[in-house]
Amino acid sequence: MEENALEDGSEGEAGKSIQRVFNALSSQPRRKILAYLSASSLTAGEIAERFDMAKPSVSQHLAVLETAGLITKEKRGQFVHYALVENNLANTLNGFVQEVCPVSRPLKKESQARAKKEQG
Repeated sequence: MEENALEDGSEGEAGKSIQRVFNALSSQPRRKILAYLSASSLTAGEIAERFDMAKPSVSQHLAVLETAGLITKEKRGQFVHYALVENNLANTLNGFVQEVCPVSRPLKKESQARAKKEQG
């Protein structure tokens, strides 16, 4: 019975939620955004500066990550700041992968250095 539910797309809300997370993580730019947000929040503009793509494309990636429940946004004055959702299993696993991934590791280190600079 469960197999049929998965095959015909009627997997329920939990299945849809998992599908949104896998869809979000399937994109390299979105995984890079998660790495940039690993230690501190960034504005949409600060995130866009790190990519060679149009700002609307970056906004689309941010929307996919937010819909998947991986990031949150908060309006502060005229800027919208994005941050990782804490205590999220997918973000925890992604953080582990970032430690061993040759692409994400330097991005995570950059995020950590930026966070230290803001604190001190």
